[in-house]
Amino acid sequence: MPKDSPIADVVMHPARLRIIQQLGGRELTTTQLRAALPEITQATLYRHVAALIDAGILAVVAERKVRGTTERTLALGERLAIADLDEIRAMGAAQLRTTFLTFLGLVGETFDRFLASEDQELRDYLGFGMGQLYVADGDLPTLQNHLNDVLAPYREERPGTRRVALASILIPEAE
Repeated sequence: MPKDSPIADVVMHPARLRIIQQLGGRELTTTQLRAALPEITQATLYRHVAALIDAGILAVVAERKVRGTTERTLALGERLAIADLDEIRAMGAAQLRTTFLTFLGLVGETFDRFLASEDQELRDYLGFGMGQLYVADGDLPTLQNHLNDVLAPYREERPGTRRVALASILIPEAE
């Protein structure tokens, strides 16, 4: 998929979302990515990785020869895997619903993996809730910039840290 493809068309596939989630804040070789996503066949994984690279969502940050083949190390690319306002406005109700449900499915899968681990200490890192905000038309970009500033120090893997998933959803309420 070319770099000018709508972001929803590129990333709103469960396998692609899982690939993006795995690479968030770190670099992985294709072998490490395959190990992290065993339920995705090798051919399917490579096909989706190629589409994400073509769209600029993933970048190849290193290559090395391994037994006659080239192993690539991947990281998130320069293009954010987030639909912008124009793309959201262009989506019909059915595409928005599908996109949202795909996202919720990924959140559910992440939670299921957490539960399957049965590691009681992981519960110290669990939290979820829902609250309301009151925003005017120009507030959301400012709010998003502030959140990005607050979260920036936590986006890169560091020694002694644990990886956690953070999901955010803004749903406007009808008057």
